[in-house]
Amino acid sequence: MKEIVSFHDLVRRARTVRRFVESEPVPEAVLRELVDIARLVPSGGNQQPLRYRIVQGEDARLLDPLVAWAALLKDWKGPQPGERPTGFIVILSASGKPQAPLVDIGIAAQTIQLAAAERGYGACIMGSIKREEIHRVLGISAEWAVHLVVALGRPGETVVLEDAESGGGTAYYRTPDGVHHVPKRSLETILL
Repeated sequence: MKEIVSFHDLVRRARTVRRFVESEPVPEAVLRELVDIARLVPSGGNQQPLRYRIVQGEDARLLDPLVAWAALLKDWKGPQPGERPTGFIVILSASGKPQAPLVDIGIAAQTIQLAAAERGYGACIMGSIKREEIHRVLGISAEWAVHLVVALGRPGETVVLEDAESGGGTAYYRTPDGVHHVPKRSLETILL
């Protein structure tokens, strides 16, 4: 029987993951399910401007040098063989038209991440990407603008949410045991 998880717990579980279990690829059917769920989310004016490109298998390795993983982990160059994502979803919209609303892009990306977490997968939503190179290596025509790349796979690291100290920073960090820590501001400090 499938475990029932509260939405609150699902959001807590849907942390950014940067190291994956590469030996357990995300099946194409799951990647398609994630896109199918994203297509159902609200869209400004119901315009539905977003399109998606699934990348998996050997093609997933084409994206490795085209994405930036963790700006705050200066000495870390990204996942190594064995811990790389096994699937990607590229979020696009038509070029030359008014850009897709950032709200639509954000809702779609977050929905993909939540749906992945609900299925036991981890995700990393990336905007620091080499868009022109992604067009070239994936053969995406110029009629489409690349907005975000979502990396997906079985989580290969532990991510811990912790309370940010009052007045302290929110920079994430990794301890020597490989645990990724994410400080979050308290409810009291964000309510105005």
